[in-house]
Amino acid sequence: MVKVPGMKRYEQLAAEISAQIHAGVLRPGDRVPSVRKTSVARAISPGTVLQAYGLLEDRGEIHTRPRSGYYVSAHWHGLPEEPAISRPPKNTTTVNVSSLVFEVLDAAKSKNIVPLGSAFPSPLLFPMEKLARSLSTSMRRLDPWITVANLAPGSIELRRQIARNYLESGFAVPTAEVIVTSGALEALNLCLMAVTRPGDVVAIESPAFYASLQAIERMGLKAVEIPTDPREGVNLAALAAALDKHDIKACWFMTNFQNPLGSLMPDASKRALVELLTKHDVPLIEDDVYAELYFGSERPKPAKAFDRKGIVMHCSSFSKCLAPGYRVGWVAAGRYAQAVEQLKLSTTLSASVPAQVAIADYLKHGGYQHHLRTLRHALAVQQNSLLQAVATHFPKATRLTRPRGGYFVWVELPPKVDVLKLHRLALEQNISIAPGPMFSAQRKFHHCIRLNYGHPWSARMEGAVEKLGELVERKKG
Repeated sequence: MVKVPGMKRYEQLAAEISAQIHAGVLRPGDRVPSVRKTSVARAISPGTVLQAYGLLEDRGEIHTRPRSGYYVSAHWHGLPEEPAISRPPKNTTTVNVSSLVFEVLDAAKSKNIVPLGSAFPSPLLFPMEKLARSLSTSMRRLDPWITVANLAPGSIELRRQIARNYLESGFAVPTAEVIVTSGALEALNLCLMAVTRPGDVVAIESPAFYASLQAIERMGLKAVEIPTDPREGVNLAALAAALDKHDIKACWFMTNFQNPLGSLMPDASKRALVELLTKHDVPLIEDDVYAELYFGSERPKPAKAFDRKGIVMHCSSFSKCLAPGYRVGWVAAGRYAQAVEQLKLSTTLSASVPAQVAIADYLKHGGYQHHLRTLRHALAVQQNSLLQAVATHFPKATRLTRPRGGYFVWVELPPKVDVLKLHRLALEQNISIAPGPMFSAQRKFHHCIRLNYGHPWSARMEGAVEKLGELVERKKG
């Protein structure tokens, strides 16, 4: 096997096998050449082959059968096409979506509801007992004065751990730049408060994370929606045109596994995004809460990795990858660190001190990386199940995304389907969905929904997707 520049050997092998599956050389049910045979034929180590097969398995292209080997997954073929890039209006708009968002979120709270519309993964996927032990251990050792010392910017030990994680991702962030917050949502809101005033224009994705819309609405700002590709994220040419046309004061983007699309910006696009915003001196509020939930071989870099002028405020949390309910997030705020810290002090003073010290203890002693590997595998398997269920039960004109991480898919239904009516009909069947208009400043995407695969797959989940497909079929004409 000839080495391809920029690709590791196992990635190259995975790409070659994937191409054979795409071309139909390897078909559903075919046995993939054994690890030993592939190792000998290509003069590479069995470990390299196993890495490649593991990557393909995470993507759902192949699967293992006990004591038999690897096979091409039957459900990989026949998936609907992906949606096209969005085409939002180029003008700015006042936002009014909160009432719809609250209605949808409230409906997804009940345990009796199948949570396809939920914003959260299943709490059963997280090491709650180990976190409880870390909480108990750290609280027994806690110096009472820590409750004062850990006011904003937060626990020094936790901030060191976060800074170390940045370093392991290939770039450095000073500990002094990291501010611990009550979840990523507070970090994002503080960042927006630091760089805008009422009436200012903020660039967002289309479709956009509804919390960005709610923040813009609450702060009296205006939104300009930027076309966003379901696979590669924000369209940079459209963003450049918007920056020339409007006096944009900030951008709020999700570069890794965007909610709701699941898009992942390539590194080259992230670099170009930072260069473009640096040229215009426009800060980027980077919402990066799903980056640890990748299905490939490496954690995707944030746009923050390419920032040399301090314009990127990188926001994340432990809520989606480790500790839901602990509400511990952070921001690496760049040149805006002092402003964000002062806003934190003047609003909520501090994130929960017990939660901070518990997570710091778990990161040091609890097996964080092992937990993440287990979580990623579970989400990848659950995504495959949902994609297959949608392909089986929804009308043929349906389109859906194929995210390489996170736990959401975006589904584009036949144009005549009214998803707000579908949402209410589904609730009558104890099924929640997230309708497309809650992700749009102008309540577009009336025939799109977001579905959550962050919960263990079961006959009940399969049945809910089948019932949802029946409702869509009934409403499409």
